[in-house]
Amino acid sequence: METLNQSKPRDHYFDNAKFILIFLVVFGHLLQTFVAEYASVRVLYIFIYTFHMPAFILISGYFAKGFKKPGYLMRTMKKLILPYVFFQLIYSIFYYYLLGQSSISLTLLDPEWSLWFLLSLFFWNILLYGFAKLKPGLSISIAVTIGLLAGYFDMIDGYLSLSRTFVFFPFFLVGFFMQKEHFKWLQTRMARILGSLIMLAILIFIISSPDLNENWFLGSKPYGNFVDVKTFGLVIRGIIYFISFLSIASFLTFVPKKRLFFTKWGKNTLYVYLLHGFFIKMFREGSMSDFSYTLNTFILLLAISFGLTVILSSSIVTTFVQPIIELKINRLKAAFVRLKEKILPNEGY
Repeated sequence: METLNQSKPRDHYFDNAKFILIFLVVFGHLLQTFVAEYASVRVLYIFIYTFHMPAFILISGYFAKGFKKPGYLMRTMKKLILPYVFFQLIYSIFYYYLLGQSSISLTLLDPEWSLWFLLSLFFWNILLYGFAKLKPGLSISIAVTIGLLAGYFDMIDGYLSLSRTFVFFPFFLVGFFMQKEHFKWLQTRMARILGSLIMLAILIFIISSPDLNENWFLGSKPYGNFVDVKTFGLVIRGIIYFISFLSIASFLTFVPKKRLFFTKWGKNTLYVYLLHGFFIKMFREGSMSDFSYTLNTFILLLAISFGLTVILSSSIVTTFVQPIIELKINRLKAAFVRLKEKILPNEGY
């Protein structure tokens, strides 16, 4: 979620985009409970999923241009693999108590829920060492072809997040090859008009396609899980690629360029992504599943999503979480000292 190269001054545009996207990730996960029963929720859910993770992945690719710098791969491993292992363990313990499982089961090679992104992001950075040597058109074409062909093989699924790694890699690669000028064009008035029309067309398509399976946009399953004729699955995934790239571009035309009240939280989206799952799981296993979906429910979900996103991206949360997942105990102790000084400034007099 965060960029792996923080040497340049932060760009408000990208921080704004990341905050909006992580809010939609949280909101989409809350909406998922009601997708099967309510057509309006299904339309909104699919629309969000056409771009929110693909856009995150594209932005991550854009900021991966320094992958050849000394130490980049080790920093990437530390930033992604350490949190992955740590949260795999935490999720296993969490499920043991929440779901009443008979034992704690830790499987490092099968990502728990949203942790697939950490593994895939690490693999995408490694793949750059080969794909970045090719011309953009050829490189992206090969990546799309691999993503399309991956659906034919039933063994390519959630294991090591292989399916999502192959399926979503084209978005990462496109972001890597994009330049600042491309994003500037997306911020023009003409682009915004085109984006509005494209968004409207995508919404009409989703509304008019009641049999469209929302799981196509997750990229986590082979074609055999959806269709009997796998060639038909390849065609559908090709259409999904087309829709998602258009949807990403449309979304990016509406991202504010100026610093806003939520801009500062856009730099901490990784922590929201890692932590929000615990709350979502508790909601789903608790009384939330008994809610009837109304306008008030929709507003409540929006408010919960925004509040949870703000809290989990706040400096106090990141100050304490970062040292834990990066195994920096000294930094954690220092954070406790600073907090103690703020709470008890006159201690020792």
